[in-house]
Amino acid sequence: MFKTLKDADLDGKRVIVRVGMDVPVDDSGNITDDTRILEGLPTIKRLLRKKAKIILLTKIGRPKGKRVEKLSVKKTAARLSELIGVPVKAFDECVGSKVRAAVKSLKEGEIIFLENVLFHKEEEAKDTAFAKDLAGYAEIYVNDAFSSSHRDTVSITMLPKLLPSYAGFLLEKEMRIQTELLESPKRPFIAVLGGAKVSDKIRMIENLLKVVDKILIGGAMAFTFLRAEGYSVGDNKFEKDFVSQAKEFMKSGKIVLQSDAVAADKFDEGANTKIISADKFEKGWLGLDIGPKTVETFKKELNEASSIVWNGPMGVFEMDKFANGTNEIARFIAKSKATTLIGGGDTIAAAKKAGVEGKFSHTSSGGGAMLMVLEGKKLPGIAALENLSGNYN
Repeated sequence: MFKTLKDADLDGKRVIVRVGMDVPVDDSGNITDDTRILEGLPTIKRLLRKKAKIILLTKIGRPKGKRVEKLSVKKTAARLSELIGVPVKAFDECVGSKVRAAVKSLKEGEIIFLENVLFHKEEEAKDTAFAKDLAGYAEIYVNDAFSSSHRDTVSITMLPKLLPSYAGFLLEKEMRIQTELLESPKRPFIAVLGGAKVSDKIRMIENLLKVVDKILIGGAMAFTFLRAEGYSVGDNKFEKDFVSQAKEFMKSGKIVLQSDAVAADKFDEGANTKIISADKFEKGWLGLDIGPKTVETFKKELNEASSIVWNGPMGVFEMDKFANGTNEIARFIAKSKATTLIGGGDTIAAAKKAGVEGKFSHTSSGGGAMLMVLEGKKLPGIAALENLSGNYN
């Protein structure tokens, strides 16, 4: 088991914190949603109370080793400063003489924010010299970036080998909630899965079938399962290579498929639509949302649940004409008395559009990391915290 901030002697120490402040930005670099900054506040506030000397490190976007000005941490640092009432100085580098001098002169309770770590190609290349430079700034390392902990990079998996290391409050919370849900859920435990591809969720379905009571499947991925049941799927795409796997999953008796769809004659907001039974799909028609019969079936199943995990929309929710099914399920889960966990960028966007953002027991800060946990895999970031050798050279 990894150590947490509660185990750390932080008083007056230089602490490098890998935060998960990968905020969405517009073309001008303005932050469009500061949720990930807010989620990192508990850890930073604890460090401030302990009068630590704080060095923050994050990624924003996917700049691939090049400087992309709109993905700079400057506006993130400014927003953080507003939220905590403490100056946060942003740097345009992660390493170098200016950074070393600033770290050396850090006073207790001061914060500096190093530049986007992905501006340096060394981060993903797992460059040893880069890792040692970063580790040299601090006496303690804290990982609070659940959203990046499924990556194997310098700031996630190498720094824990070079410094005494701890999990921040957000990382600890994410792992506790998701582990408890998988290992000792209140039953009935129901998973709701949607989205485009079965191939993206094969391992997750395989693992969830071991622990859930039912899996409700809607959205485009449902057509691979419907094809596995021998049904015609009209013009809907299905993944031929995964039909046999879907057929095996159906043998579990735990999968409930969408039974009807809001069908359209083209992929367009202005398309002609009609309700089609899922076992009688016609050529020339696309299923772009779950139908009313499916909505009622899914609600009936969810009404019995004591634990719910939701990942993936039920249709093309971005188009208002095909958002009803996703909206209905999102609102029903949000009102449920069950323990509810949602995650994934599309799922969170769908919840926001349905007007129920933040109304779940827990909304995961990391889609890819949550997916890996639900697949039953160990996150590289967690493995790095757990497998410390005690050699902090």
